[in-house]
Amino acid sequence: MPSARAQRDVREVGGAWTGFQRHWFADAHPDLAPFVERYWFVAWDLRDQPPYRQLVVPYPNVHLTFFNDTTAAVHGVTRGHVVRVLEGAGRVFGAAFRPGCFRPFLRSSASAISDVSVLTGRSVPAQEILGPDVPLAAMAAAEDETAMRHIMDEFLRAILPADDASAQTAAAVVAHIADDPHITRVDQLADQVNMSVRGLQRLFAEYVGVGPKWVIRRYRLHEVSVRLDAGIDVDWSELAAELGYADQAHFTRDFTAIVGESPTRYAQRYPAPPRRSG
Repeated sequence: MPSARAQRDVREVGGAWTGFQRHWFADAHPDLAPFVERYWFVAWDLRDQPPYRQLVVPYPNVHLTFFNDTTAAVHGVTRGHVVRVLEGAGRVFGAAFRPGCFRPFLRSSASAISDVSVLTGRSVPAQEILGPDVPLAAMAAAEDETAMRHIMDEFLRAILPADDASAQTAAAVVAHIADDPHITRVDQLADQVNMSVRGLQRLFAEYVGVGPKWVIRRYRLHEVSVRLDAGIDVDWSELAAELGYADQAHFTRDFTAIVGESPTRYAQRYPAPPRRSG
């Protein structure tokens, strides 16, 4: 039986996937920024090619997506990686909500879902949460991502919920985790944001969908993607120590648990960094 490594799609390695796939990112309109972190778009053309297994690594964002002009869905946070199979030609437009800031939409909707943790690991038809006016037909007819962005702006603006101080607190705490690489423990975080550990856990369950420990670990491991995307040649043992791990083995175990493969194997998805001269 062939190993998982032997079965790996060669188009994952060295950035070859960029030959058939295009990515785009943009900010939402300023009046939506308290709720929406960014918009994103992926288009692919695999006609006359076999399907491609797209690795998607998790972050603590709820997403509203329009897939292949046929489906609109709300996706809760996933605790581990997801593999989506792309085939033929298609596109996906998505809105990534700021961590903690999708909860106000639940409160203002007719949905029976009240806490974001109920969505964790799940995808729900968008109409069940955001109502019958989800603009599926308009998004399907949109010529490109710029037009889709405008449609999404108008839709979200029409259903904006009331301000929610707890949502903004959750977003601020997650941003603090992301910005401070020295945060490695929940009790340390609780002290810094003047909350109890229990209070943090309750806030994250209701508003973020995953616990503060998971979010801390995810943002410390995010540094891997940042450096690979920048074309930096990573020293793995040095990075592990920098991110607060006792050794490289613990770092590798955490990374593999979330991403689904080791850091060195994941790095093969990126173009090789330029060689240093001298």
